[in-house]
Amino acid sequence: MNEKETIISTFTRAIDSSCLKKAVFSKPQDKSIVRSVARIFAKKGGESFVQLETFTSDNKALHKNLSITEAPEYLAELALSQYSQTNIVAMSGECEIKISKKGKIFISDKIVYSDKAEISDHNRTKNYILASAPGHEKFLELLGICSSDGKIIDKKQSKFRQINRFIELLDDVYDHLPSDKELLVCDLCCGKSYLTFAVYYYLTEIKKRSIKMYGVDLKRDVIEYCSSVAQKLGCTDLTFICDDISNFDRGTPDLVISLHACDIATDIVLGYAINHGARVVLSTPCCHHEMMKQLDCDPLSFISRYSMLKQKLCDAATDSLRCLMLSAHGYSVEALELIDPDDTPKNLLIRAILDPKMTDDRKAKHINEYKSAASFLGVDPFLANIVNKEK
Repeated sequence: MNEKETIISTFTRAIDSSCLKKAVFSKPQDKSIVRSVARIFAKKGGESFVQLETFTSDNKALHKNLSITEAPEYLAELALSQYSQTNIVAMSGECEIKISKKGKIFISDKIVYSDKAEISDHNRTKNYILASAPGHEKFLELLGICSSDGKIIDKKQSKFRQINRFIELLDDVYDHLPSDKELLVCDLCCGKSYLTFAVYYYLTEIKKRSIKMYGVDLKRDVIEYCSSVAQKLGCTDLTFICDDISNFDRGTPDLVISLHACDIATDIVLGYAINHGARVVLSTPCCHHEMMKQLDCDPLSFISRYSMLKQKLCDAATDSLRCLMLSAHGYSVEALELIDPDDTPKNLLIRAILDPKMTDDRKAKHINEYKSAASFLGVDPFLANIVNKEK
């Protein structure tokens, strides 16, 4: 069996056994193409097909539907002729196909074919929580995410999925917010405030809560724009402030959120939450530069000598230390995947809930873990130097 026959066989088995989650085609020869993704869908009536979605460099998404019988050979030809890397992702395991610059083909098949993937219904729109909020289309339109008829703009699809996933992760811990008072909510480093408005509509329109919400950012033009959007929407209990979040103080927040605050700005957000005793914190970090400059650990030099691997190491270590610092101050912490890594590599969300029952002994254990890890890495993270400071 030659390479093409092997790849056809792999696609055939993955599709026929319904264990295929997706096939991602990357490193295209045609530079006008970004990547392609193939998934199995079910038409109304139960008949299945494979949809190939191709993303172009001018932010378009092109679709081609393939029958179950024709898909394996078509996708195999695509993998061999147009892309240098293909990853066939199954419920259990993955097959990776790589083609070198000299045309040599490498196939690593680790798929377990017994597990079946759920086949998506092509005619059913995902039931997003945010979609049940009255008037949500208006803020999405004003922020450039959807058109006037409510259709999500192609190049904003990933942003739409991102904020909806954030709302899902907030909804999971909503019961940890106080139920007997007006909620104080802070979006720190709010930027264009996609997330601010999404959380606002979730709390006020879906949960019917009375809230006081603030969006804070240093960029004056962005704050002026967001304030105008809030005014057009009649959001009288949503205020945007142009200021350094280190200077911002409105008391004890019930919820602190941030979406991709860059580098130590995430530490400032988390430090604010810790110092002010926030009940719930949801923060997605971005651009981990600080540890790249500080890391000094000989036992890990076999990783840190390679720039790309050092970056991944520093990303993981930075966020792990952040989780430990939150734990040391009485939070129950999770590190979660935000959305599909195909949409963004900045895909981690730190979710922390203040645990009033956490003992001093447990907190001490976490801070000792933090100090030991920081010492091992040879770093002095910014977050450790701003928590418990006089406000």
